Amino acid sequence: MPFKRYVEIGRVALVNYGKDYGKLVVIVDVVDQNRALVDAPDMVRGQMNFKRLTLTDIKIDIPRVPKKKTLIEAMDKADVKNKWENSSWGRKLIVQKRRASLNDFDRFKLMLAKIKRAGVVRQELAKLKKENAS
Repeated sequence: MPFKRYVEIGRVALVNYGKDYGKLVVIVDVVDQNRALVDAPDMVRGQMNFKRLTLTDIKIDIPRVPKKKTLIEAMDKADVKNKWENSSWGRKLIVQKRRASLNDFDRFKLMLAKIKRAGVVRQELAKLKKENAS
Protein backbone atom coordinates (compact mmCIF):
# COMPACT_ATOMS: atom_id res chain seq x y z
CA MET A 1 0.00 0.00 0.00
CA PRO A 2 1.56 3.35 -1.01
CA PHE A 3 2.25 6.13 1.45
CA LYS A 4 -0.67 8.59 1.67
CA ARG A 5 0.01 10.88 4.61
CA TYR A 6 1.92 13.76 3.06
CA VAL A 7 2.76 17.06 4.72
CA GLU A 8 0.45 19.41 2.82
CA ILE A 9 -1.80 22.38 3.42
CA GLY A 10 -5.06 21.16 4.91
CA ARG A 11 -3.62 17.98 6.42
CA VAL A 12 -4.99 17.32 9.91
CA ALA A 13 -2.31 16.30 12.41
CA LEU A 14 -2.26 15.21 16.03
CA VAL A 15 0.16 16.99 18.37
CA ASN A 16 2.28 14.32 20.07
CA TYR A 17 4.42 16.49 22.35
CA GLY A 18 4.30 19.79 24.20
CA LYS A 19 1.63 21.96 25.75
CA ASP A 20 -0.88 21.18 22.99
CA TYR A 21 -0.43 17.40 23.39
CA GLY A 22 -3.42 15.44 22.09
CA LYS A 23 -4.94 18.31 20.07
CA LEU A 24 -5.96 18.04 16.45
CA VAL A 25 -4.41 20.81 14.35
CA VAL A 26 -4.46 21.69 10.66
CA ILE A 27 -1.33 22.49 8.68
CA VAL A 28 -2.01 25.90 7.08
CA ASP A 29 1.47 26.57 5.68
CA VAL A 30 4.88 24.92 5.49
CA VAL A 31 7.64 27.17 6.86
CA ASP A 32 10.65 25.02 5.97
CA GLN A 33 11.58 21.35 5.94
CA ASN A 34 11.34 21.12 9.73
CA ARG A 35 8.40 23.36 10.67
CA ALA A 36 4.84 24.10 9.72
CA LEU A 37 2.35 26.80 10.57
CA VAL A 38 -0.53 25.06 12.34
CA ASP A 39 -3.91 26.23 13.52
CA ALA A 40 -6.99 24.86 15.26
CA PRO A 41 -10.29 26.43 16.35
CA ASP A 42 -9.29 26.42 20.03
CA MET A 43 -5.67 27.55 19.77
CA VAL A 44 -3.53 30.43 18.54
CA ARG A 45 -1.89 29.92 15.15
CA GLY A 46 1.79 29.15 15.48
CA GLN A 47 4.80 27.28 14.18
CA MET A 48 5.30 23.67 15.16
CA ASN A 49 8.12 21.27 14.47
CA PHE A 50 7.19 18.23 12.35
CA LYS A 51 8.63 15.99 15.07
CA ARG A 52 5.82 17.18 17.33
CA LEU A 53 3.13 16.31 14.77
CA THR A 54 1.68 12.98 13.77
CA LEU A 55 -0.12 13.16 10.43
CA THR A 56 -3.59 11.66 10.13
CA ASP A 57 -5.49 10.40 7.08
CA ILE A 58 -7.88 13.37 7.28
CA LYS A 59 -7.36 16.25 4.86
CA ILE A 60 -9.53 19.34 4.36
CA ASP A 61 -9.68 21.59 1.35
CA ILE A 62 -8.42 25.05 2.38
CA PRO A 63 -6.33 27.76 0.73
CA ARG A 64 -2.84 28.57 1.99
CA VAL A 65 -2.93 30.54 5.30
CA PRO A 66 -6.72 30.94 5.58
CA LYS A 67 -8.46 33.23 8.06
CA LYS A 68 -9.59 31.59 11.31
CA LYS A 69 -13.26 31.85 10.26
CA THR A 70 -12.56 30.11 6.92
CA LEU A 71 -10.61 27.36 8.68
CA ILE A 72 -13.41 26.70 11.18
CA GLU A 73 -16.02 26.58 8.39
CA ALA A 74 -13.87 24.15 6.36
CA MET A 75 -13.35 21.93 9.41
CA ASP A 76 -17.09 21.88 10.10
CA LYS A 77 -17.88 21.18 6.44
CA ALA A 78 -15.36 18.31 6.33
CA ASP A 79 -16.70 17.00 9.68
CA VAL A 80 -13.16 16.55 11.01
CA LYS A 81 -14.14 16.04 14.66
CA ASN A 82 -16.65 13.31 13.83
CA LYS A 83 -14.26 11.56 11.40
CA TRP A 84 -11.56 11.57 14.08
CA GLU A 85 -13.85 10.24 16.81
CA ASN A 86 -15.03 7.43 14.51
CA SER A 87 -11.53 6.40 13.44
CA SER A 88 -9.92 3.50 15.30
CA TRP A 89 -7.01 5.76 16.33
CA GLY A 90 -9.37 8.38 17.76
CA ARG A 91 -11.47 5.80 19.60
CA LYS A 92 -8.32 4.27 21.11
CA LEU A 93 -7.19 7.67 22.45
CA ILE A 94 -10.67 8.34 23.90
CA VAL A 95 -10.57 4.99 25.73
CA GLN A 96 -7.07 5.74 27.05
CA LYS A 97 -8.22 9.11 28.42
CA ARG A 98 -11.28 7.53 30.01
CA ARG A 99 -9.18 4.81 31.67
CA ALA A 100 -6.66 7.37 32.94
CA SER A 101 -9.47 9.33 34.60
CA LEU A 102 -10.79 6.33 36.59
CA ASN A 103 -10.40 6.44 40.34
CA ASP A 104 -9.51 3.46 42.52
CA PHE A 105 -13.12 2.36 43.11
CA ASP A 106 -13.91 2.54 39.38
CA ARG A 107 -10.89 0.35 38.62
CA PHE A 108 -12.09 -2.10 41.29
CA LYS A 109 -15.58 -2.24 39.75
CA LEU A 110 -14.02 -2.78 36.33
CA MET A 111 -11.95 -5.67 37.68
CA LEU A 112 -15.06 -7.31 39.15
CA ALA A 113 -16.96 -6.90 35.87
CA LYS A 114 -14.09 -8.55 33.97
CA ILE A 115 -14.04 -11.46 36.41
CA LYS A 116 -17.81 -11.87 36.10
CA ARG A 117 -17.65 -11.76 32.29
CA ALA A 118 -14.84 -14.31 32.21
CA GLY A 119 -16.92 -16.65 34.40
CA VAL A 120 -19.90 -16.42 32.05
CA VAL A 121 -17.69 -17.06 29.02
CA ARG A 122 -16.11 -20.06 30.76
CA GLN A 123 -19.56 -21.52 31.58
CA GLU A 124 -20.81 -21.11 28.01
CA LEU A 125 -17.63 -22.66 26.63
CA ALA A 126 -18.02 -25.62 28.99
CA LYS A 127 -21.63 -26.09 27.77
CA LEU A 128 -20.51 -26.07 24.13
CA LYS A 129 -17.72 -28.55 24.83
CA LYS A 130 -20.15 -30.85 26.66
CA GLU A 131 -22.63 -30.72 23.74
CA ASN A 132 -19.89 -31.53 21.22
CA ALA A 133 -18.55 -34.40 23.34
CA SER A 134 -21.93 -36.20 23.53
